[in-house]
Amino acid sequence: MKSNKIPKAAKPKFTDQEALQFHAQGKPGKLEITPTKPLATQRDLSLAYSPGVAVPVHAIADDPSCAYDYTNKGNLVAVVSNGTAILGLGNLGALASKPVMEGKGALFKRFADIDAMDLLVDTEDVDAFINCVRYLSPSFGGINLEDIKAPDCFIIEQKLKELLDIPVFHDDQHGTAIIATAGLLNAMELTGRDIKTCRLVVNGAGAAGIACLELMIAMGMPKANITLCDTKGVIYQGRKEGMNQWKSAHAVKTKARTLADALDGADAFFGLSVKGAVTQAMVASMAPKPIIFAMANPDPEITPEDALAVRDDVIMATGRSDYPNQINNVLGFPFIFRGALDVQASTINDAMKIAAAQALAELARAEVPDQVAAAFHGRRATFGPEYIIPAPFDPRLIVNIPVAVAKAAMDSGVARKPIVDMDAYIARLEGRLDPMAGWLQSTFSAVRADPKRVVFAEGEEPAVIRAAHTYFTQGFGQPILVGTSEVVREQFRELGMALRPEYELIDIRKSPYLDEFTDYLFARLQRRGYLRRDCQRLVSNERNIFAALMVVHGYADAMVSGITRNWTNVFENVERVLDPKPDRSVIGVSLALLRGRAVLIADTSVHAMPTSGQLADIAVEAARAARKFGIEPRVALLAYSTFGQPRGERSDQVREAIEILDRRQVDFEYDGDMAADVALNRDLMRHYPFCRLTDTANVLVMPAFHAASISTKMLKELGGATIIGPILVGLSHSVQICWFGAKDTDIVNMAAIAAYGAAGH
Repeated sequence: MKSNKIPKAAKPKFTDQEALQFHAQGKPGKLEITPTKPLATQRDLSLAYSPGVAVPVHAIADDPSCAYDYTNKGNLVAVVSNGTAILGLGNLGALASKPVMEGKGALFKRFADIDAMDLLVDTEDVDAFINCVRYLSPSFGGINLEDIKAPDCFIIEQKLKELLDIPVFHDDQHGTAIIATAGLLNAMELTGRDIKTCRLVVNGAGAAGIACLELMIAMGMPKANITLCDTKGVIYQGRKEGMNQWKSAHAVKTKARTLADALDGADAFFGLSVKGAVTQAMVASMAPKPIIFAMANPDPEITPEDALAVRDDVIMATGRSDYPNQINNVLGFPFIFRGALDVQASTINDAMKIAAAQALAELARAEVPDQVAAAFHGRRATFGPEYIIPAPFDPRLIVNIPVAVAKAAMDSGVARKPIVDMDAYIARLEGRLDPMAGWLQSTFSAVRADPKRVVFAEGEEPAVIRAAHTYFTQGFGQPILVGTSEVVREQFRELGMALRPEYELIDIRKSPYLDEFTDYLFARLQRRGYLRRDCQRLVSNERNIFAALMVVHGYADAMVSGITRNWTNVFENVERVLDPKPDRSVIGVSLALLRGRAVLIADTSVHAMPTSGQLADIAVEAARAARKFGIEPRVALLAYSTFGQPRGERSDQVREAIEILDRRQVDFEYDGDMAADVALNRDLMRHYPFCRLTDTANVLVMPAFHAASISTKMLKELGGATIIGPILVGLSHSVQICWFGAKDTDIVNMAAIAAYGAAGH
């Protein structure tokens, strides 16, 4: 087998054009509004609007708390900005902040199943801003303030908290403070420090810096132990220059005047300032086992490499994902609001912030599940200097943090709807988790840790070229493009992209592999009616056959194709070259993601009309695939009948498959025959108390692939489901086939899945 060293891309990145295309493709932006009630009939419309809507109107007028029962208020957050401090870009105006606010809303939905609406307030007048939010607030269950310059943000948040009876939370302040505090608690534990004696220096006296300082004081760190610095140096008692009431409140009595003075002998450092603010000499002057959180973005105050060069006992955290211990606000705000909304809290107080920080710290100290471990580049994450903060895709966050916040709200008296059954609440939180998004992220991280050479069989297509470029720049490995060299080079020029030296271009007409591949294919097909010249023609003219042969011979690790041809045609060519794994069945599985629910559907591509034995094999393969996706399988073998009624030939095949699985004594839940609504609806399933499934099915085995193919496409087009796949499983080598007309993002995902399979996952 051939082996080539894979060129390593720089840290994951994307072009400006890719970012614009991402936001423009399909429906522009990142969010949409979808009705939650049926609107198919005149009766539906009468209930949803006039006259039926009058009934909840009167109910809410009589009792305003009914708004939480009859409207979306209890799960709706306003993400509000005036664009005066957009990320690190400065004051670019309210409208320019919309992509950021939409992104924030998408994160609320992805991580905590909270609906969010962006409100852009086009004024820098603090009082006008406050009044705008105040008068719009009845629509919402909470207010998330974002990208508002200091000191305006302090005034706005404080005044709105006084005026409103719903949570108001400036994430730039408190989100950063909560995550950093969680990390500091664990760093202090690792270094044997006590919060009462730890000396902390905070560089950056803006919103986040002051919030970090205040939260540490609320947790018990003496005010005298914290030194706050800004661009003019230490904020000390008596300083006049560049001061305001918020800085003055934290001025300390000290002889230190510069950041270097403050760091001399300090135990810990929080940087919320600028690149390069901390020097190696400053790090060297700190106390033994120093703790440095260099959180400036995109470049930290000092890099971990520079800090470790002078102090090998340092514990580091940054705001970047390419270093250990990322201070990432997505660990906080979705889950904090989730807990606050679920108890209808009137505010987010210090007790709730402290509870969130402590829950995050405890989570990092707990045993790490396999799904999270996969995101740590092949190493097992264990509590220690390089793992003091949980990963953003840790599936336990959706339970641990909201529960802690909700309990703190109840204990501190700000919860208007206390949770009575905490176990039931935890079960509801677990149901909000989208398991597949975490799996995809873990897949990408695993591929970056072990990059693979993927051959893109349709290398002349613009979408494939863009996908290959993204595959490389995301750090997944080396792309190999199959196509006529002149055509491929011209496409790169037309797309305005560089044909990088790391990209391998294979022109079949000029390939040195032609004879080798022809001999191999003829040896396989000679007893199936193929002459050698037939095999030579296939190798020379069929790019999918050529690409599959590259994988077989070790010139590539995996293959992706399919955007220009019917899926079945591509698969038939691949089958000419590749066999199933020993004692395995080749099937296609598709993942349907809809409203936070993930269901795996099989077989969506290979077996047209499976026998009972093949249905049993499909169930086994699908259950195996589900576990790889982080889903504990509950398999329903579907039919038009439910447990024998009505009878029919295909239903009989399904029942025979159940008997085969019984004899095999498989290690997963399964049952059938059953209709799809029974398999997916808990209330309907209760009519069959003998059903073996402990809950609704998450793996659906279809009676034939036409049913599987039709249902997945209908789910996508009519139901708005996200469909990933079909994903091929069971082949001897890793091949993935996209669907006809797939977009470049889809191709990248399938290429990464192919690379993941090539690593033996």
